Amino acid sequence: MTLPLVLVLNGPNLDRLGTRQPEVYGRTTLGELEALLAGRGAGLGLAVECVQSKDADGLIRALAERRPAAVVINPASLTHHSFPLRDALAACGAPVWEVHLSNIHAREPFRRRSLVSPIARGVVCGFGPAGYIAALEAAAAWLAAVAKEGDG
Repeated sequence: MTLPLVLVLNGPNLDRLGTRQPEVYGRTTLGELEALLAGRGAGLGLAVECVQSKDADGLIRALAERRPAAVVINPASLTHHSFPLRDALAACGAPVWEVHLSNIHAREPFRRRSLVSPIARGVVCGFGPAGYIAALEAAAAWLAAVAKEGDG
């Protein structure tokens, strides 16, 4: 049996987690976060694949190549200006959950505008790595509900 794929996408600078502005983004590294997500995903009956890219093209390519059942994304700075990424997410056919480690609404005004939020099933911000887990669990619940409807 093939497990549903949840694609976790991370935008620019998230490869520097743990060292870049730890007072804002915390000390958890991207590798630690990815291991946490893989473990929780396995417990939820999901295959989790994580992709980090410094640009929208890498994230868009990952969406097109993998065709996930669900997407969890921290678009980072692409949140505010990448229309191509927003369009690719909207067109991929999978539900999307947007995640931000920090509370973007308590930061600079330009960070409060997200191009992704209007197409996302949910948005989690300000909870650090726990926000990713919340989004992954929401994706698992949504996928289970859809599967149950298909069985009925």
